[in-house]
Parts: sequence; C-alpha cells; structure tokens
Amino acid sequence: MTTPVILIPAYEPAGSLPSLVADLTGRGFAVVIVDDGSGPGSARIFESLDGNSAASVLRHAVNLGKGTALRTGINHILTHHPDAVGVVTADADGQHLVGDVVAVAEELSRHPAQLVLGVRMFHEDVPLRSRFGNVVTRTLVRAVIGQRMSDTQTGLRGVPRALATELLRLPAAGYEFELDMLVLAKHLAVSVREVPIATVYLDGNVSSHFNPVRDSMKIYFVLFRFALLSLATAVVDNVVFIGAFAVSGRIALAQIVGRLVAMFFNYGMARKAVFLSRAPHHQTLPRYALLVL
Repeated sequence: MTTPVILIPAYEPAGSLPSLVADLTGRGFAVVIVDDGSGPGSARIFESLDGNSAASVLRHAVNLGKGTALRTGINHILTHHPDAVGVVTADADGQHLVGDVVAVAEELSRHPAQLVLGVRMFHEDVPLRSRFGNVVTRTLVRAVIGQRMSDTQTGLRGVPRALATELLRLPAAGYEFELDMLVLAKHLAVSVREVPIATVYLDGNVSSHFNPVRDSMKIYFVLFRFALLSLATAVVDNVVFIGAFAVSGRIALAQIVGRLVAMFFNYGMARKAVFLSRAPHHQTLPRYALLVL
C-alpha cells in the first residue's frame, strides 16, 4: 500500500489553507479538500487550489456538517486511491502544522491497522472552553466505554483503511462523528496510538465553527447512549425477574430468565443504537454471550 491521503473538511476555512495544501502536496501527499458549502465568501480560497494537480476539491452545495464532509472525502479516497494505506484527517482552521500532519501520516504508514491520534497539550494558553470540553469528554469516554485517551476531540487523525470503510456507515453528520469514530474503533478492537502535536489556537480559536452548546450536546449524546442502554437493560432484567419469580416461585430460574431476556435486549439495542454495527450475528453474538457469562 502507498502513503495515506490527506483529507481536509473545510467550511469557511482560514486563509492559510492554500499554503497548507501546497506544503503537503510538495512533500508527495495527495490531498482531498471538501468544501462543505462555504459560499461565495470563500470562493477565492478554493479557486486558488484548482491549479494544484495533487489536490482535489469536492463541493457540497450547502453546509452539511463536519461528519458528512468527512464521509464524502473518505468515500472519494477509498474509490479513487485504492492503494492508499488510509486517510489522515486535518482541520482547515490553521490548528494543524504541516510537520504534525506528516508525523501522523508516517505513524499510520508504520502501523496501518491502528488509529493514530495527534494529541494536543492543554496548557493554560489554550481557550478555557477547549480545555474544559476535552477534560469532560475524555473523562466520560474512559468511564463509559473504557478507553483512555489524552485528546478525544483532535481533528488530526490517521485512520486505517479498514476502519475508514466502516466509518461510511455512521449516520452522524456533525462533530459527534469524530467521537462515534472512537466508539467504533473500540467496538472493532482497533487499537489507538497517540502522537504528540503542537497546540495552536489562532486569536483564541475564533475561526472555529464549533458551537459549545449545540455541538457539545450532540457529542455527549453519543456517550449517553451507553448510559441509557444500561439503565433500560437493568429495568428489563428486574421486571422479567419479578414476573418469572411470581409465576415459578423459584429464584434461580427467575434469575436465569431475567438475565437471558436482558442479554438479548442489550445485544440488539447495542448493535442498533450504540455501536451501529452491521457485522453478522454469527460473529458478534458468540463473543457477546461469552462476555455476559
């Protein structure tokens, strides 16, 4: 397989985008940019990329969200670059330095089956909303899905080809897509590698289109799916246990019936609403049953 392809989703991007693309293509990388409905105000930025033969610009007629833009770019890369080892995603707001993008790409090339995260250091110069959001999200990720990560919200990622293919099935349209990616990696047993990168916030990160309230709620709902499913499973388990005990009068039998019903309920809902899995049952159900036992 060849080197990864760089993917940059862009909505009203920073003026530094053309120079970033030029530096990356100058180092031998193919780059795919998705204009996510930026509008006339950003037309000159994207027009300046047209002369770069190693760069492809895909366009959405309207803004569809970062998750949709990433899926558009991933699908293009998988179909037009069949030998690429994977996809390296980078943001268009000037936060990612060329050297860091290259470092993540090289790490993915060395470990083509692992998800590579470019992790930032959240020192005091980082805007408070970014520091607070990252601490809360990584704490919840560790507590809910059992995955320890230093930076769950980084946009600089090296995505192996097999995982990128599965990402096309995710329905998330916005920033929550990136957290769903981590959940899916955990579900598919894709290990995670971390590469330290520079922490860059230009002018207090005013160029970011992240809405602290709306987008945070969407991100945290991805994690709340686990908690809601656990609560619902407990309710099913106890209701069935009470009913079975009332009918049979036998505690052991009621326990077995309650746990079996709760297991199949949890399994079905976890596939459909939490992990969004389409893997065949003969692969997932035996492993899940073993975990329950």
